[in-house]
Amino acid sequence: MSQNVVLITGASSGFGALAARALARAGHVVYASMRETTGRNAPQVEAARAYSAEHHVELRALELDVASQPSVDAAIAKIVAESGRIDVVIHNAGHMVFGPAEAFTPEQLAELYDVNVLGTQRVNRAALPVLRGQRRGLVLWVGSSSTRGGTPPYLAPYFAAKAAMDALAVSYAGELARWGIETTILVPGAFTKGTNHFAHAGAPADQARAAEYASGPDASLAEQIQRGLAASEPPDADVASVAEAIVQIVDAPAGARPFRVHVDPASDGAEVVNAVADRVRAEFLRRIGLGDLLESRA
Repeated sequence: MSQNVVLITGASSGFGALAARALARAGHVVYASMRETTGRNAPQVEAARAYSAEHHVELRALELDVASQPSVDAAIAKIVAESGRIDVVIHNAGHMVFGPAEAFTPEQLAELYDVNVLGTQRVNRAALPVLRGQRRGLVLWVGSSSTRGGTPPYLAPYFAAKAAMDALAVSYAGELARWGIETTILVPGAFTKGTNHFAHAGAPADQARAAEYASGPDASLAEQIQRGLAASEPPDADVASVAEAIVQIVDAPAGARPFRVHVDPASDGAEVVNAVADRVRAEFLRRIGLGDLLESRA
């Protein structure tokens, strides 16, 4: 296994923090990026520094706000200045909301889209010139089974943003293949334990509209959804399995990384639907003479 220089966004907690530590333990140089490194995330920065010192690994906290192009540009420049290259870009930053779709304002949907989708575009515009110049690299997108699997109500803005990100990832895969840059889309299921996704989920801004749902025929729906999701998760489901899958993808030989990997203990059906969609895409690209785009020239 070769040592990779890895950038992972949204690494202050959850999948991102777990993956950053797992990748560092695997021997990679890991830039665990997050915003407000001198503010509310200062404890996470210190935790990363302490972890790096204790385990003798290369885990480096990095200021990066995916909602700010100058912040992203500065972060990429710092990585290149320190390490001379970037081998892997992991799009992990994201935010979840929970509540009736009607009660979210359009501005809230736009904000969620900005974090989950436009943030990846800002990072790509800063990092891809480096990877294309190297004619090698990996872009790993942390998606969600919600894009094509079971889609319970009250998560519509998040699901819509994740679906958009997945579509963007698929298109990028074809555009980057001839540059020697691989694409992998990791598809986690709904982990209700071990992350702060649900605990820190955003709420609708229009509380009056949300109250109408809470007192109408959907009065018990929120509780039913959360109870049902928790019940669908096997007792032995471990959120660390997502981090382990990321390490396996990064450690795989260049040119042999899978296009899509599912880590879904609840088996909500996304793997079945994605298999069909990805096969249709592959067959169509071959039919129009673009079959070579299905594999990077790594």
